[in-house]
Amino acid sequence: MTATDPVQLTADLIRCPSVTPQEGGALTLLERILTEAGFSCTRVDRGEVSNLFARWGDKAHARTFGFNGHTDVVPVGDEAAWTHDPFAAEIIDGVMYGRGATDMKSGVAAFAAAAIDFVRDTPPDGSIVLTITGDEEGDAVDGTTALLDYMEQAGEQMSVCLVGEPTCPNHMGEMIKIGRRGSMTAWFTVTGVQGHSAYPHRANNPLNGMARLMDHLGSHTLDEGSEHFDASTLAIVTIDTGNPATNVIPAQARAAVNIRFNELHSGASLTKWLQTEADRVADDFGLNIDMKVQISGESFITPPGDLSALVSKAVQTETNQVPELSTTGGTSDARFVKSHCPVVEFGLVGKTMHQVDECVDIAQIHQLKSIYTRILSDYFA
Repeated sequence: MTATDPVQLTADLIRCPSVTPQEGGALTLLERILTEAGFSCTRVDRGEVSNLFARWGDKAHARTFGFNGHTDVVPVGDEAAWTHDPFAAEIIDGVMYGRGATDMKSGVAAFAAAAIDFVRDTPPDGSIVLTITGDEEGDAVDGTTALLDYMEQAGEQMSVCLVGEPTCPNHMGEMIKIGRRGSMTAWFTVTGVQGHSAYPHRANNPLNGMARLMDHLGSHTLDEGSEHFDASTLAIVTIDTGNPATNVIPAQARAAVNIRFNELHSGASLTKWLQTEADRVADDFGLNIDMKVQISGESFITPPGDLSALVSKAVQTETNQVPELSTTGGTSDARFVKSHCPVVEFGLVGKTMHQVDECVDIAQIHQLKSIYTRILSDYFA
């Protein structure tokens, strides 16, 4: 039998313009080829988002290996800045160009191709589940969470899961993600009294309080890091008044901060701290400060153990690299999966993700399929 080509599948997926939340034909394509390979497929669409659940084997099996990934991509930005058509999947000198080439249509293609060939050539005593979303790059409200909700209702279960996000900073095999920092954003609106800048005593300048609040937050050390995590960080990402006049003290000022935090904190504990700081400044300056918070995900870790050892062994065998177990980077859908089963992440080199002329070395796609195949073989051995 002819092996499933992950490079061709990557190209076919790139040619589907699946900019969040548009499905673009990517999940339709995967549903067709997985169904032909004997997988039972269910579309789990919620809101404006399309998702795909695929299973090979009986869900009564005690052992089920899961893969998770996404086919949605970020916008291309200024298309004129691209050297290659972002949805053409051109291959030049062994490199494929296109939006999603790295993040992460190649990862989805690699684990789909590995799963298809594995169940055909060596049917395992167990099951394989693929959960593929179209909402990872967006708000992620109706993506992997919708798939997990469906699985709970349908009595579906993954024993372990591997998320195929790009994890390697510079070369293949360099890094496995065993956890992620939490992420949250807080927006502050400080309201004072507008007035003439020549008569500041007749006004109450919200910028004075905002400057003090941002200084307190920005200069505060949240922690010094932990065993598996770097130190938590707070970044001031915007301060704005919308005031074009230099002789007017504005009535309001707005700002936002983004926090990436380790397991020494929770979204709730950080929200409480932010509110305390805001209340203190409001009292000191006689201002009103409103705060809105969005928690994108809590920090989590899958402690080094059987799953990370399984993936590490396969990566080392196929790449001759001993991967680092890391928790660096932003957020991923592993933050949702971790409540369902143990989860780690491994994928390609992510240098060009979200960039103009995003691209992937096609040799890496083949290598990734080999790694995923070895993981499946070792898991079901």
